[in-house]
Amino acid sequence: MAILKKLLRGIDFISILAVSWAKWFAWLLVLVGAYDTIMRHFFNAPTIWAYDTLCMAGGVMYVMGWPYDYLHNYHTRVDVFYNNFSKRNKALTNIIFSIILFFPLMGALLKISITWAIRAWRINETMISTFWYPPAAPYRTVFALGILFLLLQGIANFIRDLYFVIRGEPID
Repeated sequence: MAILKKLLRGIDFISILAVSWAKWFAWLLVLVGAYDTIMRHFFNAPTIWAYDTLCMAGGVMYVMGWPYDYLHNYHTRVDVFYNNFSKRNKALTNIIFSIILFFPLMGALLKISITWAIRAWRINETMISTFWYPPAAPYRTVFALGILFLLLQGIANFIRDLYFVIRGEPID
């Protein structure tokens, strides 16, 4: 049991570490956005790289925030029925929908995102939304990592819910 608790804490730490790393991209969003706005409006010299940088930085913040949101149950759910359930029924509902929806969807998304990341590295893919053409591989790799971390957090939450349904007490 101690090993399982350590594993769950390790997965939680990964989720916290991912969002701690990704939060710095908020500064990048602000600085690049401000720089591009100043250059465009005051000097009539817009950048060719700001749009892609903003999209990628926002995407990194978004995907690296998913595991943290799932760790703390900040994600969106339909609370019409769920809030009226007992703790055990909430855990059972989480288990059922994890098996039916979460794991198949995250498994498929992880497989696709890893395939895209590998392909991007292999062919030196570039983003084509602007004339800057930045490399797509680092962004696609971070996206795949975000999905992997979310899946790991889903496994940890599944184990916690399963333990609670069986034992009637939290595992940690």
